[in-house]
Amino acid sequence: MSPTAANERPDLITVPPGLAGVAVTDTALGDVRGREGFYHYRQYSAVELAERRTVEDVWHLLFEGELPDSQQRDAFLATVAPLRHLQEDVRAVLPAIARASATPLEGLRTALSLVGSGMRPWWDLDETARRRDALLICAQVPTLLSALHRLAHGQEPVEPRDDLPFAANYLYMLSGSEPEPRHVRAVQRYLVCTIDHGFNASTFTARVIASTGADIAACVIGAIGALSGPLHGGAPSRALEALDAIGTPDRVEAWVRERLAAGDRIMGFGHAVYRTEDPRSRLLRTTAQELGGERVELAVEVERRVVELLAELKPGRELRTNVEYYAGVVMEQCGIPRPMFTPTFTSSRVIGWCAHALEQARERKIIRPAARYVGPPPPQPVPPLEETGAATDV
Repeated sequence: MSPTAANERPDLITVPPGLAGVAVTDTALGDVRGREGFYHYRQYSAVELAERRTVEDVWHLLFEGELPDSQQRDAFLATVAPLRHLQEDVRAVLPAIARASATPLEGLRTALSLVGSGMRPWWDLDETARRRDALLICAQVPTLLSALHRLAHGQEPVEPRDDLPFAANYLYMLSGSEPEPRHVRAVQRYLVCTIDHGFNASTFTARVIASTGADIAACVIGAIGALSGPLHGGAPSRALEALDAIGTPDRVEAWVRERLAAGDRIMGFGHAVYRTEDPRSRLLRTTAQELGGERVELAVEVERRVVELLAELKPGRELRTNVEYYAGVVMEQCGIPRPMFTPTFTSSRVIGWCAHALEQARERKIIRPAARYVGPPPPQPVPPLEETGAATDV
């Protein structure tokens, strides 16, 4: 009896391309409700957390399952602050990594391989040891990114300060000077609202790798690889490039019509999940307006006109601003260079990746889907090798 044809296999479940709308596992970390324009970390609104809590608070929430009180916050800060400092062997090779890397994110993959050298597979570790490794990776990513950026520009890395919280310390390591409180507040909002966002491509990648029992450095490096793709990361700087190209509000319509006629995407608009306004965009619009400036005024006016034009030219698509549009505006207003936009996103999202990896590791089951074979029907006889020249006696 011949094997069952691939497209007749009764054990396979047909799912939409990209697994859209398919629930592949359970999670207690949060959810994105795209039709409502709402997302949450555990039981709390992510936007409200961004408005009222710190990065460390949400980090504690995702790792420990609860928001910390003041004593728990102090204890958590005392735990993670020393972990920001790089080991000497890692510090020694960062100049070479920075020279060899096109971007800080590319260099981060290499640096994390060194940080993770010697880490044992999570399959062999208990929950306490996994948490220890995850805390180290989360703490060191901002230090590595800021150091790689400065080295690439001929500057010495700035040592992290144990007395500064996450957002302030990140800005300090980038610039070497004490950041303005309003910039710290704005960047902290951005960092908190991007810590996690459902089963996006990089988070799912981290969970797949974690399901194999690999170490946490491998999980995060894989997630960074997924983030490096233009369909997932990098949009904040591209959205700002669109503002640069438009220049003034009177040029919006001509620019948008030209882009759409050429089949181009309008960067910063539309989202794979949200069918209404991205709540992160709403938060960051308010944050940008609090910072103020001509750039912000231009961004708000361009957003209004682009949304109107997209509604006219692509009816029914609900193409509103996503997080990347105002993220770039906020980061620029706070002095973060454009090459560091996606790395800044990474410095917070690594917390979400690690929280998901910790959750996945408790499953103790590998993620192993199937594929539907659509090639020539097997089995077919293997043809004999045809001689193409004179035989050679070897």
